Amino acid sequence: MGVASLVAGLVLAACSSKPPAPEWQMNAKGSAERATEAWLQGNSVIESAEFARVRRELTSTGRADLLARAELLRCATRVAALVFEPCTGFDALAQDAAPAEQAYARYLAGTAQPSDAALLPQAQRALLGAGAPETALAAVEDPLSRLVAAGVLLRNGRATPAVLNQAVDTASAQGWRRPLAAWLTLQQQRAQAAGAQEEAARLQRRIDLVLGTASR
Repeated sequence: MGVASLVAGLVLAACSSKPPAPEWQMNAKGSAERATEAWLQGNSVIESAEFARVRRELTSTGRADLLARAELLRCATRVAALVFEPCTGFDALAQDAAPAEQAYARYLAGTAQPSDAALLPQAQRALLGAGAPETALAAVEDPLSRLVAAGVLLRNGRATPAVLNQAVDTASAQGWRRPLAAWLTLQQQRAQAAGAQEEAARLQRRIDLVLGTASR
């Protein structure tokens, strides 16, 4: 399960041979997409409002499994931006979640076991292996899923400089301010720890540009 499939899973695909999808499905999917984009852009107010709509639409169905999937999506966006906190929304619904969702929750927490691999997509499965993390990360095609995977590697203590570079490049290409600032800050901290002051200063200038605090 990737991040894209979490969003897609909130709505059933409609086709001309079937009745139109119920309104709650389309509303939940649209709000989930807007909430995700708002968080990545750094707009917590809009994210909270849109996610409240997601919850409202999904609770109208009485489907705890759908709400659990939405909570996982929200937690995944946090991992992408290096906000490591308990996924309490999902935890409250975990007993009604499918095994794949439970495995993905462990993946996000950095506690996935080899036995979880079969429940994860191929790209995420490779991240649990012993190979080069940057190679496995490069195989994750969806940008948000790649950022989430980079966050998981950091939680596991496997985030090499190449992993950080990939995360920065991915966030930059998408124009996602929040994760970009987070990953640049991590790069800066590592540069400072290594005594690379010029590099740390360069990264600070870039962080200031992203956050809009650069001098004019």
